[in-house]
Amino acid sequence: MTREPLPDTGPPTRTTDLRMAGEWLARHDLADTHPTPLLASRLAVRRRARLATYVILAALIIVSALAATSAFGGLPLPLPALAASVAGLLLAQSLIDRWVRRVDQRAGATLSRRAAHTIQPGWQAVLGRPYAVFAVAAFAGALVLAASALAVPDPTVRQLAVVVLIGLLGATAITALQLRHLLSFPVVAEDEESLAADVIMRVEDARELTTPNVQWSLPVVLVGTAPGWWNAAAVAYLLLSLAACVALHARTPSCATVARRAMSVR
Repeated sequence: MTREPLPDTGPPTRTTDLRMAGEWLARHDLADTHPTPLLASRLAVRRRARLATYVILAALIIVSALAATSAFGGLPLPLPALAASVAGLLLAQSLIDRWVRRVDQRAGATLSRRAAHTIQPGWQAVLGRPYAVFAVAAFAGALVLAASALAVPDPTVRQLAVVVLIGLLGATAITALQLRHLLSFPVVAEDEESLAADVIMRVEDARELTTPNVQWSLPVVLVGTAPGWWNAAAVAYLLLSLAACVALHARTPSCATVARRAMSVR
């Protein structure tokens, strides 16, 4: 990993970013690695991008809730307006991913040399089959739950189900964009230490993306309005998927261990 700041790395790295980079390295069994401005800037932009993504997903949930309730003048938010809002949030997410990719590209341009064993981890190395299965199952469960509400005779419940379905599809599209970016951007590393940090970042981001926050949140829009059997199914889905998520995090290897395994396959 580069030990001195290079002349064209951009604005000076803040002391706080360097300190947080050191803490990040220590949490991932890389305490002996010196936090460099390059790593600090990459981690800092990811923290800010992650916060922006949370805001986007929160906006998606809020817009879905507005579509399910009365808005100005007592009129519900039209479904075309909801679809346009989801499209705007998807565009915002793509711009955030582009921002992160530009920071990585600038960081890669400052490297004096590339890692001796350059790798491009695939989805199995970065995400892993258990997390992929969990993500698909969580989405499928939420989709089935929302679709089942379309069979309820109450027109209000059916309209809310459409709102939830649009929100779920929009959130899934956002996650797909993030995963595509995560798996496609090139490795930014010039030695074994920076290569390990790069792969750990990918694994960490992938695991966070599989946490079904939106899938757990959006069905709440229907709770209380849908029939009792649907409410019971929603609670069961939430408890089962939450238990599966906790077990997955407890039983799978750490991000650092997964990254080392990926690096060993050359």
